[in-house]
Amino acid sequence: MNKISTGSMQRYAELKDSQYARRITRKEKSMASENFELTISRLLNAPRSAVWQAWSDPKQLAKWWCPRPWTTEVRGFDLRPGGVFYTLMRGPDGDTSDNPGVFLEILPQERIVFTSSLLEGWRPATPWLAMTAIVTMEDEGKSTRYTARVLHKDEEDQRKHEEMGFHEGWGICIEQLCELARELALDTQVLRR
Repeated sequence: MNKISTGSMQRYAELKDSQYARRITRKEKSMASENFELTISRLLNAPRSAVWQAWSDPKQLAKWWCPRPWTTEVRGFDLRPGGVFYTLMRGPDGDTSDNPGVFLEILPQERIVFTSSLLEGWRPATPWLAMTAIVTMEDEGKSTRYTARVLHKDEEDQRKHEEMGFHEGWGICIEQLCELARELALDTQVLRR
């Protein structure tokens, strides 16, 4: 199961001071509503097709899915409703975060919905943190508006996720996603020449 130590969580929270961190807006902090949601949104300086490529290819996803120096092993990835979405994250001190789940909805280059509350084949799960994430990607000029809305089963899980560093951690991952998407977009431009 999960063995994330207090020290590891502290280091994770300290990542907010890293080069990838963004200032968290009051609006994002206040997005925690009675619906037990946390939301983060960023404008990525990358085309939506490249953001989608970084999300939809498990080899690319492993490069940005958790804040460095943590690493991600993609153990299962079947990008379709009901398909497995299983990641294992490892910290530099040996801590792990085991995250089996399933995709619920896929609209290519627009929307990905996944949950930790179900497993492949629609089997119920008992995750260490029950959540459903709704990720959207929209064109905004030549950039991409990337929004992640995360729903929790209750206030306790929402608070736990926020205290773990939701905004800082997911913000860092989104920055890493943007970096990778920009690289992928440049590679595509070079290939077209």
